[in-house]
Parts: sequence; structure tokens; C-alpha cells
Amino acid sequence: MGTQLMLAGLESGGCGEHWNLSQPEKVLAIQRRYVEAGADCIITNTFGGSRTMLARHGHEKDVTTINRAAARIARDAFGDRDGYVLGDIGPLGAILEPYGELSEKEARYAYEEQAAALVEAGVDAIIVETQTSLEELVIAVKAAKDVGAPCVIASLAYDLSADKTFYVTMMGVLPDKAAKFMENNGADIIALNCGTGMDMYGAAKVIQRYKETCKLPAMAQPNAGLPVLEGGKAVYKQTPAEMAAGVSVVLAAGANIVGSCCGSTPEHTRAIRKAVDNC
Repeated sequence: MGTQLMLAGLESGGCGEHWNLSQPEKVLAIQRRYVEAGADCIITNTFGGSRTMLARHGHEKDVTTINRAAARIARDAFGDRDGYVLGDIGPLGAILEPYGELSEKEARYAYEEQAAALVEAGVDAIIVETQTSLEELVIAVKAAKDVGAPCVIASLAYDLSADKTFYVTMMGVLPDKAAKFMENNGADIIALNCGTGMDMYGAAKVIQRYKETCKLPAMAQPNAGLPVLEGGKAVYKQTPAEMAAGVSVVLAAGANIVGSCCGSTPEHTRAIRKAVDNC
């Protein structure tokens, strides 16, 4: 990807989204809004599209059907416009042995199955996102590579430390270690998304550590600020203008791809698009 700057419209397939077998037109409508707002990349609505996650809803036999359909819908969202479809793969929702009950063999199979469906459907890249453990992340990256993914993006979720001086994943992984590890284990792009306290300015700090540690292109997908609880639900109140104000800082830190994650809307994408163009 070099130093080319692209805007990623992520919320259409980001954290917490679930596929609805009976309403694909709603997914298409959402993704078209991000394309219209200026996104160059659309992530498929398959964050929970692995066998282990779909089993919770009784759809573990539909992995291939769901992921292929999602890839097709994301491509359709671009219409006649050029754009990149990123096949989204989230965590498996279980802890690997010996700390948990999920075996490496089971994890490998689940990731290969999902990645294969997305690759066969013609995605331009696989993004393995919201990861906190290098052990699980490397299984997913290698699985995607083995089934022929043309590009694999390794994205981790970082939380701001209690003293607000550094970012680290829930499993204790620091950006420096993640960047070098993934560079040595086949990732094509090192990324970040989501996490407590992960806004544009936090993303810039992580991107800077990435760039100081490895030579991979870097991708930033921060949240729309810090959520607040309202009526028992997390609400993100950062405005599009407030979010876009930090884009120049992320780009200056070395980000090659800039987008957004939790709490963002097409209007946030539109504002980020304008900020990228101005830079």
C-alpha cells in the first residue's frame, strides 16, 4: 500500500454487528451510506461470522453462505465506483488452551473456514480485528494466508492504562511487541481498532510506536471518543468534527489508512474523508 492514504468505512461491519439472514438489504443500505460519505474501503458485516460465534445463534452450518453473501453485498455497495472490500474476522469468543477450553486445532479450523469463504467470494483483503492476544491473532493471520488471502490486516484493540500513560491490550500486549511480532509472522498491514480510551489522538500514539518498531503499513480505526452510559447503553458523543480534528495527527504519526470504529456514523466518515483530502 506504500504511503497511499485511504479512508476506511468500518462501522458497517464493526464490533458487535450481527448478520441478519432475512434482511440483507438493510446491510447493503448501511454500507452504501458509508460509500456515499467517501469511504474507499468497506468491511464486510462478518465480525461474528466464525463457526464458534455463529453456533451461539444456531447458524454454525451457515458459515460459508453468510460470509460469501456479506462479501457480495459489500462489493455491491460500491456500485460502479472502485473500492476495496475487506473481509472482516473477529475474535472467536473463547480463550485458547491451556487457559481456556478452545484448542488450537479448533481455532485454526474456524478461522480457515471463514477466511476461505471470504477469499472465495473475492474480498481484496482479510482484516482480523479487535484482537487482544497474539496467540489467537497469529493463528488467524496464518489461516488467512494459507487459504490465499491477497492481503492480511492484523488489528488489535488497546485500552488506555489506569495512569493514562500508555496503551495495552486486555491480554497485556504492547504496540511495540505486536508490531514486530506480526511483521515476523506474515501480516501485511498492522492496525488498531476499538478499546477503552482509543480516540484519534490515542491512535496516533499507537501508530507512532508501530512505525518506530516495524516497516509495515499502518491502519488506524479509533472510536468516536469515550462512551458514556445512558439508560444502560454505551453512547458515543464525539461529533464528526471533533473526531476529524485528530486525523492530521494520525497521518503525521504515519498512518496509511484511516477510518473509524465504535460510535461512528457515515457523517463521521464524511468528516474524516474531508480531513484526509485536506492533508
